[in-house]
Amino acid sequence: MNSPEPQVVHMYAAREEIYPREASGRYARLRWLFVWLTQLAFYCTPWLQWNGRQALLFDLGARKFYIFGLVLWPQDFIYLAALLIICAYLLFLATAVAGRVWCGFACPQTVYTEIFLWIERKIEGKRSARMALDRQPPSASKFAKKSAKHLAWGAVALWTGFTFVGYFTPIKMLGGEVLTLSFGPWEWWWVVFYSFATYGNAGWMREQVCKYMCPYARFQSSMFDSDTLIITYAGERGEPRMPLSKKKENGGGDCIDCSMCVQVCPTGIDIRNGLQYECIGCAACVDACNGVMDKVGLPRGLIRYSTERAMTMHYTPTEIRRRTLRPRVRIYAAILALIVAAVGAALYLRVPLKLDVIRDRGAMGREVEDGMIENVYRLQIMNTSERAQTYRIRVSGIATLAQVTPDLVRVDATETKAYPIRLRTAHGAAHPGSNKIAVELTSVDEPSLHVKEDAVFIVPR
Repeated sequence: MNSPEPQVVHMYAAREEIYPREASGRYARLRWLFVWLTQLAFYCTPWLQWNGRQALLFDLGARKFYIFGLVLWPQDFIYLAALLIICAYLLFLATAVAGRVWCGFACPQTVYTEIFLWIERKIEGKRSARMALDRQPPSASKFAKKSAKHLAWGAVALWTGFTFVGYFTPIKMLGGEVLTLSFGPWEWWWVVFYSFATYGNAGWMREQVCKYMCPYARFQSSMFDSDTLIITYAGERGEPRMPLSKKKENGGGDCIDCSMCVQVCPTGIDIRNGLQYECIGCAACVDACNGVMDKVGLPRGLIRYSTERAMTMHYTPTEIRRRTLRPRVRIYAAILALIVAAVGAALYLRVPLKLDVIRDRGAMGREVEDGMIENVYRLQIMNTSERAQTYRIRVSGIATLAQVTPDLVRVDATETKAYPIRLRTAHGAAHPGSNKIAVELTSVDEPSLHVKEDAVFIVPR
């Protein structure tokens, strides 16, 4: 008996090159609007000035985060964490309502892929021309076009990397370092790394990032329900699909099997096979199909934004909108509103002054002249406002407690200052051991600006 032929199982399928056709229509215009808005915000924000400094700057070296009129320190990390939580809940809310609209319109991977594809079309031509160019044998013309494309990609990527680093190093100073070629090693590293990531992801990997690397595609289904807006194909209307030439004779559906919806898809899927995790919700197939329907004289909407329930129950657009405010969406919106309100209130009530009282542990308490008991402290004063402040120091807690050192201290804007003070009290005014005291700072110019910190005064036994 002959043994069966061994079967070869391929664990990895080689990538098939995708040549997305340019789509035109309402959603294509909306997608480019987001490209312009996001990139204007990204490239221009580092150049904005606020109170004589960069408006948005994450100065890791100085451990200060400048966000327009707000200056955050490491102790304020809770606000940055809250900002990330707000962004996450915004994403959850948008996904529950309209599926992967973030992926399709505003995700950096989508935005830069659109930019790089636009460059590719301008240099190499439309879809058919690009496919023909890749099939051609090596030639001077092919080399020139490919070189021009990659140089343009590289220029965009380098500018993107430079701008990214400009959020962490003042961008004007960074520009001067570029002109004098005096970049530091970390600046070189991050500019090159971010440029290479942009060039590789948007120029080469493209849909592979969305299909294999992005975790969002894998857990998006947990935020979907039957009332979530998704890209849908009306199979009842479209099937059986057949070419337009056979449609009249055989009574086929409205889909003329032109494959335009596949050709414009940036991830190369066929939406007519149903919702797939590779679909990023960009609606390019909607624009393409609507354009074909217009040409053949059929109603639009064969491929459209709709919901699973609406397709089954044949809801009207009004009924779809009415089901938007379902319990899941209300819960997300309520949680988001509570977090935003809490963070807003915390920022509004935030005092731009911090104080730490650190007692000198080298001397637990000592007796000085006239029988007085003295303790030494170091005040760690953090002025988080953007103007210099002069503070008055007051101490309380023991009746005869007095400060030997000057009671006025000046701290520059957004600076930290260590200020030593010596406190004394009469022998017998406090009981031996640990006595609770309080140190209070009050701004001379803004009396409403004050903080109070507890400490202990040690009297030797």
